[in-house]
Amino acid sequence: MSTILKLDGLTKAFGAVTVADGLSYELSQGEALGVIGPNGAGKTSMFNLITGTLSPNAGKVHFDGRDVTAQSAAQRSRAGIARSFQVPQPFTHMTVFENAMIAATQAAGLSGREAETLCLDVLEQTGLMDRANTPAGSLTLLNRKRLEMTRALCAKPKLLLLDEIAGGLTEAECHSLVQTIKDVHATGVSIIWIEHVVHALLAVVSRLVVIDFGRKIAEGDPREVMDSREVKEIYLGIEVDA
Repeated sequence: MSTILKLDGLTKAFGAVTVADGLSYELSQGEALGVIGPNGAGKTSMFNLITGTLSPNAGKVHFDGRDVTAQSAAQRSRAGIARSFQVPQPFTHMTVFENAMIAATQAAGLSGREAETLCLDVLEQTGLMDRANTPAGSLTLLNRKRLEMTRALCAKPKLLLLDEIAGGLTEAECHSLVQTIKDVHATGVSIIWIEHVVHALLAVVSRLVVIDFGRKIAEGDPREVMDSREVKEIYLGIEVDA
């Protein structure tokens, strides 16, 4: 299976604070990868480096067979990288459909009927079709999360980055959202998902990366990674006897 994303020794520091420390891993086309780590570990900064809103001090980002390290965020978006954000920030005075159209026209570069058709298909996929004409500012938290995913998918991504999209949801809402993410993944979209709701993450991903202080400290099968001594001590705060 071909590699869709490769991070090669990414390093980024703000003065004495290092948010990425030689970070390296690869993502295969169509794979779903989970990323966990303590608050402040550098997970969201990693997404910013992948999308181009941050530039690394060292290292490379390769996407879809090309070195995109020097490309802007807009160029990477057009190439097929899209993301959601921890705190949904839709255009609250616009409808759900209008929010989706902005993504389709500005991020995917579509227009007219093509953009409208894409938006309607994605709204159906994310369960928001019956809210298409609803002002985004009146949505529940779950539907705001769905709208975050909708806007990302309307950019026609090859790689979808999800940043703590399950945070703050009830158990039932989380289950519903996980099913939507599974459905999206089944279409062939590659996914990297940062999440603290680990049981939701494990229902989708086939591999797990653990980050602490900007460094990758573990990688592999999700169950084995979660059972490892280092992860329990650093991420879960559990002291494990030697």
